[in-house]
Formats: sequence, C-alpha cells, structure tokens
Amino acid sequence: MSNLMSGARMLLECLVREGVDCFFGYPGGVTLPLYDAVYDHPMRHVLVRHEQNAAFAASGYARSTGRVGVCCSTSGPGATNLVTGLVDAMMDSIPVVAITGQVHSKLIGSDAFQEADTFGITRSCTKHNYLVKNINELPRIVHEAFYIAASGRPGPVLIDIPKDVFQGQAHYSPVSAIHLPGYKVPGEGHTGQIRRAAQMIWDAERPFVYAGGGIVSSGASAELRELVELVDIPTVCTLMGLGALPGSHPNFVSMPGMHGSYAANMGMTQCDLLIALGVRFDDRVTGRLSAFAPRAKVIHVDIDPAEIGKNRVPDLPIVGDAKRVLRRIIKVLRELEPKMRDVRAESRRAWWRQIRQWQEEHPLVPAMSAHEIKPQHLMTEINRLANGRAIVASDVGQHQMWAAQFIRFEEPRLWLSSGGLGSMGFGLPAAMGAQVANPDKLVFAVVGDGGFQMSVAELATIASNGLPVKIIVCNNGCLGMVRQWQELFYNNRTCAVELEAFPDIEKLGAAYGIKGRTIERPEEVRPALEEAVREPGPYLLNVKVSQCENVYPMVPAGAALNEMVLAPPKPVPVPK
Repeated sequence: MSNLMSGARMLLECLVREGVDCFFGYPGGVTLPLYDAVYDHPMRHVLVRHEQNAAFAASGYARSTGRVGVCCSTSGPGATNLVTGLVDAMMDSIPVVAITGQVHSKLIGSDAFQEADTFGITRSCTKHNYLVKNINELPRIVHEAFYIAASGRPGPVLIDIPKDVFQGQAHYSPVSAIHLPGYKVPGEGHTGQIRRAAQMIWDAERPFVYAGGGIVSSGASAELRELVELVDIPTVCTLMGLGALPGSHPNFVSMPGMHGSYAANMGMTQCDLLIALGVRFDDRVTGRLSAFAPRAKVIHVDIDPAEIGKNRVPDLPIVGDAKRVLRRIIKVLRELEPKMRDVRAESRRAWWRQIRQWQEEHPLVPAMSAHEIKPQHLMTEINRLANGRAIVASDVGQHQMWAAQFIRFEEPRLWLSSGGLGSMGFGLPAAMGAQVANPDKLVFAVVGDGGFQMSVAELATIASNGLPVKIIVCNNGCLGMVRQWQELFYNNRTCAVELEAFPDIEKLGAAYGIKGRTIERPEEVRPALEEAVREPGPYLLNVKVSQCENVYPMVPAGAALNEMVLAPPKPVPVPK
C-alpha cells in the first residue's frame, strides 16, 4: 500500500530504509522543506558549522563503521563547499551520499539566487551523481545512490534535489530491487588466475605483501592475516591500510613509501614477488616508478579494473573483491601446501633474516629530549593510551606521518586519515563523525596547528553535541611539512609558513565550554594525555613541540625507495 507524502518525507523514509541513523548538514533556503520534515522525525541531524566539515564528518562516520556516511547542504555555495570532501572520499574510496538542494526546477539555468551547476561541478569528483527531475523517481534514485556508494569500489554519490521536488506530493512505494544493467561489480576473480597466484606465492623465495585500503573496505583483514601466517610473508600496510594487519603482528613490518621504514622500503625493493592487495601503486608509495620493485613479479588484486596496470603493469592481474579473492587463494594454497611447504622454506627463512637485519640496522625510533617535546614522543604516548583500540583521526602534515609511524592499530577502521587528497582540516570533523558513530569508543583527533585552525569552528559542534573527542594539537608554530620541504629542497628559503598567531587554548576551550590546557615540557606529556582521557567530555590539549623537527626516513620526490634520507645530516665539527 502506498502513502501520499512530500518529497522531503520520501527522502527521510528512504534514509531510514537504508539504515541511516544520522546525517551531517547545514540548512539553507532550498532545503527548508527537508528541515521542516526533519523537525518531527526521529532521524538525528548533526548541525555542523561549515559544509566542508559535513562531508568530512560523513567520511569519518563511514571510515570508522564501513557504513555509508550522509551529508547535506543547500544549493550554490552550500553545495560547492562539499566538493573538497567529495574529492577526498573519491580518492580514498569512502562510501558517502551527499544530498544537495537545488533551486526550483523552472529556475535551473536562469542564474537564480544561490544557483550553481552542482550536477556538472560534481561529475568528476563523485562515483555517480543525480539531478532529480521528477518526485516519482526520488525513491529509486536514493536507493541506487546507496547501492552504488557502498558496492564495488566504494565512493561518494551526490543527489541534487530541486526545491519543488522536496515540496511536491506523490504516492510512495518501497523500492524492492535495484536494476542497474550497466553497473557490474567484480566478484571472486578468475579461477585460473587464482590457481596461478597460489603457485607463484609458494614458488617465491622473497615474497612481500603490499596491503592497502582495499583490504579495509572489503573487510578482508582476517583473510589477510590467514594468508601471511600460512606462508609466513613479511607485510606492509599503506597509509590507508594501517590496521588491516594488527600492528603487533610479527609479520607486520610497517608502512612503506615516502615516510615508510627502511625495512619496508628495502623489502619492496629486494622482493622477488610483490603481492599487491587493494592498492593503487600511488606515487607516495612507489617513489620513482621505474625503480619500484625492480626484481619482483607482481600479483595485483583490485576490485577496480581501472587500477590494474594504471601505474605498474602486473605479471598477474586479478580483478575482484579482496575478501573473496583471498579466500579462494588461501584454499588453493592449502591444497598445494603438502608438496610446496618445504620447497622454498630455507630461502624464505633467509628472507626473514634479511628483513630483521634491516629493522635492526635502521629501526623506527622516536626522537626524545629532556628539554623540549618531540612530536615523536607525543605519538608514542598517544599510542600507549590508545593501546591499539582507540580511533585516531589525523589531520594532514608532519604529525600525520609521525602518527602513522608510531601509533599501532590492532584492528581496521581505527586510523582515519586523508590519504589521497591530503586535505588539511580533515582531522577534527572526521573525529567528530567517528565519535557520533562510535559513542562508546575513545576517539583522538590528532591535528596540527595549521589544520586545526581550518576547522576550529567545529568545536561548537563538538560542544553542543557533547562529543567526548580528545583533540591533540601538535603545535610547532608553522606549516611543518611545507617548512621541511623548503628547508631541504629550496635552500631553507622558508616563506609563508610561520603561524605567529595561535589562540590561547584555555580561553578558546572555555569559550565553548571545553576543558583545555597547554603543555611545553616533556614530563607533562603523559599526565596531560591521561587527564584528557579521564575527562568524560571533550578535551583540547595544545602540545608545543619542537619547531624544526623533520620527518625521517624520507624518500625525496623523484628518488627510488632505496634512496631514503634516513636522518638529518650531522654537523661537521669546526677544528680549533
């Protein structure tokens, strides 16, 4: 039986049927009919202070749960403010549905007040987008949007809804099935390729697993662990893949790439088989592509056929869902195990000895000081309190890399970071979205003083919603990563990086009713973090760290992975 209802009511009904329990948004003129419907609807709405942060919060919600995050804005500037968050979700394969209002259908194309071509603007930064022209199409479109966002390689989908569609009345009938004839979701991979992959893995003397965000997206962490334990393979996880293999697992080496460990990057360089699972072979991991894994045959498993061969042509491509493909590979590996277990056993033991030697020669050791707070010291203390179980949402910059190096995650979906786009301002709203989705979890927002000030207005959202986010500002008084590059590659000609004015954190926190403090001495780090964790509500901790600390190891732009800069040059003593 159908019910007569407005387009706004239809939209809310569809969201409920999709299991949505909240959405992040900011109202405006053309979305007033929607918010009038929200007024007496049980759906939770979180009012952000900027539309970009609505998209980041929806992304944080999705990254921490695996469910579709939802954000909403009005037309024109409201919709365009979502774009950065949509590009971010697109690059990191995060399922988000964005709902934007549009001017009345009759006014589209007339340059009406707060009109923008949202459909055209977002075509390249979404997995798919819609302009709803008929209220009767709205339920189908909403359910298609959620299906597209969450299936295959996840990504953002936008629905642009004119005001008259929100206001219109029509009979609503539930959508029973999704029909998208041109949309195919890869499944289990080709049987022949699966068997060949298993044989290549057993044949390899120096196998190496390169696992990325696709493992997290597909929920394949258990399968990844089974694979690496079965054949005893050293494993690295990308920035997007941290937590896919527990940080404490003996087979986990570290993160690879520009700021990866020496052992991880040398392993990538010296392996004879690279098993790439749900990764993009992006430039931050590969370094100079022509010198990447030069001795290795490559197995590349990815659900997106467009990624296969895009940067590195694999010897064995497998298009399919990582979880289902790994299950099948593991099955064949076990079938082959009786006759293959000992064939390369000594070579693989020697390979592990080499990995351990690299780890011992150049370990990732946090810098410490008795006189100033080193940012690495801060991350190790956060790691101690998080204990591998807390959610850590990072902003972008030096602190992001130090957090990735020194904070370990025992589960997937605990590390939230803007990987592909590198969006400053991401950390605080992403933590906010994760806390809404996980009210009982400990959530840290680890931000720099630059990125924090890009999203500082969301302190109001955190305070008004009582979200107990622990905001840790790694404050070095400058745009640290920009300064590092200017210092190392532009003859120390630092320009436009000093952040001279920073708010008094105690007064800023107090203005929003949030407890806060500033620390400057190393001995204060542990008790201050413990105090923040004990606080039942949000907490704002400003940590003044060394200004001139750089992130090492570092692979300079255009260099190969084995051409890492491991530490700053030591000063040469002047003879007396």
